[in-house]
Amino acid sequence: MSIFTKIINGEIPSYKVAENDQFYAFLDINPNAKGHTLVVPKKEVNKLFDLDEETYNELMSFSRRIAIAIEKVIPCERIGMSVIGLEVPHVHVHLIPLQKMEDIQFIKKVTLHPSEFEALAKAISEKL
Repeated sequence: MSIFTKIINGEIPSYKVAENDQFYAFLDINPNAKGHTLVVPKKEVNKLFDLDEETYNELMSFSRRIAIAIEKVIPCERIGMSVIGLEVPHVHVHLIPLQKMEDIQFIKKVTLHPSEFEALAKAISEKL
């Protein structure tokens, strides 16, 4: 069972942004930028392209809705999307507010207080 499945099941706390019957979106607790959000399918699948086509398309659609909401809350040039998948064997989409190319490189991280995470998750959720 992946850490993401434990988050989805409520065994590990998260700053939830959105959820439906298939997907769960929550703030990354080690973010590249304020508003960095992870979108994961509830069904644990290791690799993005192992998802069936319908689930893949629905993941992209759900991620798009989340990205649009993030952009309404976080001033940025655009929302970047990254799917790497090496760090956790459970499909996940990174949605990252970007000011410059380096913001998507997973090198520089920002630190937020729990109250900032809570307010941010609520603000993004309200824009959906």
